[in-house]
Amino acid sequence: MSDDRLAGALKATPFIDANAPAIRAFVDRHAGTGPDRYRAVRLYYAVRDAVPYDLRYFGIERDIFVASRCLEAKGSFCVPKAVTLAAIARAAGIPARVGFADVRNHLASPRILDLMGTDVFRWHAYTLLHLEGRWVKATPAFDLAFCARFDVEPLDFDGSTDSIFQPFDAAGRQHMDYVLDRGDHDEMPFEAFREAMQQAYPRLITAMVAERAALAGKPQPKPVTGEQS
Repeated sequence: MSDDRLAGALKATPFIDANAPAIRAFVDRHAGTGPDRYRAVRLYYAVRDAVPYDLRYFGIERDIFVASRCLEAKGSFCVPKAVTLAAIARAAGIPARVGFADVRNHLASPRILDLMGTDVFRWHAYTLLHLEGRWVKATPAFDLAFCARFDVEPLDFDGSTDSIFQPFDAAGRQHMDYVLDRGDHDEMPFEAFREAMQQAYPRLITAMVAERAALAGKPQPKPVTGEQS
């Protein structure tokens, strides 16, 4: 990994807005002290549980993917949460990038599978953190409350080994397969992502827009259990 790439992994960008006051305040509250690995672990858990995972908030509007906006959201999904962890890590001085992969979710709900037309979730996102001289994957998508509600084993992160979804859940059921690595980026590749989603999941996008409209001004009901990625 070149020094130039490491330098790019520390910059604030329009989506990974590491200089935003909300991002810096989050770091101040949660990072603590000590080596970067320990601080990264604390920040991972804080981001994982700060914003509830809820597929109803899946969409392709630009603001959804700005890290500081994600922190303020009532719910989100894997991509904005990975972008948010990258921003918070950068604000803490830890190089971070956003990675993408296509995953096959064996536990997605029938309704979501019908809306998608497939069990493959394209452009699932995770965060790459540069710790102790190497890049480590962290996946902050599923918050602890979501995991407890839907009997999904929460992902832990120790700052030394990759934290990615397990092929089987705690009950031995098939859970998640990684089927295509799409690489990693210094910035959220918004246009490429939006185009891919429009082509792959037009019915899902329309349905989730309607779901969010129905939620406006109302108490938030039980989350959709679909993507799990």
